[in-house]
Amino acid sequence: MKLKYLLAFSAAFLCSASVYAQAPAGYVNPFIGASTSTAAAGVYHGLGKTFPGADVPFGMVQVSPNTITGGDNAPGYSHEHTSIEGFAFTQMSGAGWGGDLGNFLVMPTTGKLHTSAGTLKNPVGGYRSGFIKSTEKALAGYYSVALANKVKAEMTVAPHSGILRFTFPQNKQSRMQIDLARRVGGTSSLQYVKVINDHTIEGWMKCTPDGGGWGNGEGHADYTVYFHAEFSKPLKNYGIWSADIPNDWARKLEDVTSAKYQARVAQATVLKGAKEKEGKHLGFYTEFTTKANEAVLMKAGISFVSVEGARNNLAKEITNWNFDAVHQKAVALWNAALSKVKIEGGTREEKVVFYTAMYHSMLDPRIITDVDGQYPGGDGKAHHSTAFKKRTIFSGWDVFRSQMPLQSIINPSLVNDEINSLVTLAQEKDRNYLERWELLNAYSGCMLGNPAVSVIADAYAKGIRGYDLQKAYELSANSVEKFGNGEKGFTPEPLSISYTLEYAYTDWCAAQLAKAAGDDKGYEKYMARSASYKNIFDNDKGWFRPKDKDGNWLPWPAEGRLKQWYGSIESNPYQQGWFVPQDVDGMVKLMGGKAKVIADLESFFAKTPQDMMWNDYYNHANEPVHHVPYLFNRLGTPWLTQKWTRAICARAYHNSVEGLVGNEDVGQMSAWYILSAMGLHPVCPGDTRQEITSPVFNKVTVALDSKYAKGKSFTIIAQNNSAKNVYIQSAELNGKPYHKCFIDYADITAGGTLKLVMGSTPSKTWGILN
Repeated sequence: MKLKYLLAFSAAFLCSASVYAQAPAGYVNPFIGASTSTAAAGVYHGLGKTFPGADVPFGMVQVSPNTITGGDNAPGYSHEHTSIEGFAFTQMSGAGWGGDLGNFLVMPTTGKLHTSAGTLKNPVGGYRSGFIKSTEKALAGYYSVALANKVKAEMTVAPHSGILRFTFPQNKQSRMQIDLARRVGGTSSLQYVKVINDHTIEGWMKCTPDGGGWGNGEGHADYTVYFHAEFSKPLKNYGIWSADIPNDWARKLEDVTSAKYQARVAQATVLKGAKEKEGKHLGFYTEFTTKANEAVLMKAGISFVSVEGARNNLAKEITNWNFDAVHQKAVALWNAALSKVKIEGGTREEKVVFYTAMYHSMLDPRIITDVDGQYPGGDGKAHHSTAFKKRTIFSGWDVFRSQMPLQSIINPSLVNDEINSLVTLAQEKDRNYLERWELLNAYSGCMLGNPAVSVIADAYAKGIRGYDLQKAYELSANSVEKFGNGEKGFTPEPLSISYTLEYAYTDWCAAQLAKAAGDDKGYEKYMARSASYKNIFDNDKGWFRPKDKDGNWLPWPAEGRLKQWYGSIESNPYQQGWFVPQDVDGMVKLMGGKAKVIADLESFFAKTPQDMMWNDYYNHANEPVHHVPYLFNRLGTPWLTQKWTRAICARAYHNSVEGLVGNEDVGQMSAWYILSAMGLHPVCPGDTRQEITSPVFNKVTVALDSKYAKGKSFTIIAQNNSAKNVYIQSAELNGKPYHKCFIDYADITAGGTLKLVMGSTPSKTWGILN
């Protein structure tokens, strides 16, 4: 029986996989990074934290398997887990801090109705199911798996809606059940469901900080998911379950995952035939008899605005029950999006890594504008815009470094949308500053610095200007005044180095915006403050050192600059201390000159472990060092930038579940790879200079957006490229000799061709000119 089941599953998969024959979607492997395992990572941060489920570029809906609610598991999934809770319609990708979303959890079941999920250790005690690992398939826009309960689950999506196809065994008590309370990192605090007709339910799930979620409530996530769901099989034997949660019970993550709380959920009252209910912990089920291999489908639209919005989203996107047609449209959307960068050469693994990185970089910042232009405002009201698409999940501290600079080349309209989203959010929430890490309109305050100021400065410098400059500058100035080194010239302990250096950089960014806005005094003030990094450099130690509130040095540790968390967030002073992108020359002078800095950097990389997992030297698993390989270009040794970016691409990225050495961080880890594999990357967003490095591929062609660029495409050719020929010997730009190791963004958007001639030994003459 099991063999017959697997053969049927494999045949169905091969049929669906035929739509991937055309690259580049066929190269995408959503399992890359799909692990939250701290054991595999060797550190508390875990690995990639991506999810393997179905999605479309920057879509609102992600239908994905969820294996866990608790712990630091933002995607709700980890590949080593052996059972599945269900398939949720919203997910986060690559983030730490406990996570959120994972709403509208749908699960096919048979036999006895369970109202709680059960646990990883005891899946048979709830509605969880084990699954046959060999049948788990994840492709761009599609996911499928064979569950241990003999149900085959398949899912695909449109931008605002999703559809699931469950193929059941012969059974008199087959079922679809929807856990409306479920939320990664906690629980939704209030739900409502109503049976509309014999095929349809509608409702909502309110998620507030007292129900945990983002940062276990500390991230202030407060949102409502509205849904409209339709079933292909009539609702005849259905009901609602409702757990009696006492008013005085706390409902943070540790509470809702406790044995006491889950016991109460398992004892929920089942209201057979109930048509409408509001409550603290609700679920809905519909039961039916199935024949062998009978497919039963459910499709749903979601909205963060209203039930009407969810209904309209589904009606506009999935008009019938043709699962395969929805799947094909999803693949077409991915092929169109991924084709913005075409590559030639490289190994198959490198192509898979590249296009999967492209895929992961195109999940966020996602749209939360409904098909009719309505979006949820920061004031809790519905707003309408035709000028931009409202976007959410701005992982600022991570993405200002590579992700947003990448999108400024391949998706400049997205950058424009994001800036408008942040500016209007501040106005709607009546805040006079920009958020660092936004999630569904929440001012979470996560991480540090003023990354939104960097994104705006970078966009404006690149000619991406479809927003109110004066408002953007006013908010940027207010941000660096509210969060900055100020007149004191430094930020005191405990994270003095990270804060002081990051604030100095965004002061420089604010200065660029002041100049653009015609504020000469502001320009002078913020440029002066951008030099405040010098105030925490200890000449005796030859490195940056944290200060207390009175300006005294903190005691120097025995480990010296290798001491983790010594004045530095998620890093050590050796890693964080290189972050002076706005004034590399000034930094080098402080550190003792070029020769000393080059030697120090070479040692920094040489001591990095071969696998590039979490370490005290070049720690690619975390963001503070992501610009560091490109400092060699600024130091007159561009061959070392070429050597080390190629090494990082080869050693830190693989076609495997553990193929990312650190958290994906909402596109940042992947964007670094994309830019570096193309042969370009900035040191200082806000400056249009793009560093040139050794491309992984023989030819890279970037399609340009005519609304923002003069040219149609920009091509980078690496002649004689190979795994050994990683060094640039000479270059031509549009047929003319080119001697610089950098190129201006304007030269890229003008269109043309950059030709690089590669060799196996370093050229000590090319690229020295600055």
